[in-house]
Order: sequence, then structure tokens, then C-alpha cells
Amino acid sequence: MDKILNKYETIFIVDTTIGEEAVTALVEKFKTMIAESCKVESVDDWGKMRLAYPIEDRTEGYYTLINFESEPEFIKELDRVYNITDGILRTITVRK
Repeated sequence: MDKILNKYETIFIVDTTIGEEAVTALVEKFKTMIAESCKVESVDDWGKMRLAYPIEDRTEGYYTLINFESEPEFIKELDRVYNITDGILRTITVRK
């Protein structure tokens, strides 16, 4: 039986107070993680932007949007890794 692949979009915001090198490392970590397990359609680095409201007393974050196809089980693992990674302020993953 063929694997079921769904289209997803994830946005994550990285805390910019951890330093430029650490921000780049975190973004690359998630790009690599998704690319190894999924078919990546597009990656958009929106860069450093002001947050709509303060999160953990932070007013700026580094935004990245990734569109990809994956099995539904991968989303649980992605959310788990987001939650245990220091420096991630907010994330959202939605099925398209």
C-alpha cells in the first residue's frame, strides 16, 4: 500500500536574543529535519520581524515558513522537537 502524503505548512519563530549564529543554526536544524523526512515544496525565510504582541518579553523574532508533503505521523514528531528546543518562541503547523 502506498504511503499517504498530506501537504502541510509550518511557521516557526526563533528568539533573536540568542544571537545571530544560534538563530541560523536553529533554522537550519529544522530545514534539515523536514528535508530528511519529507518532500519540501518551498522555504521562505521572512527574517527578523516585530512580533504582533510580546512573547516571553520578546518583541522581535526570526520567522521561517516551510511548505512540505509528509505522512501525518511526522507532524507529531515535528511538534515534539519544536516544544523541547530552546529558542523557539511560537510554531504552527497546518494541513493545506
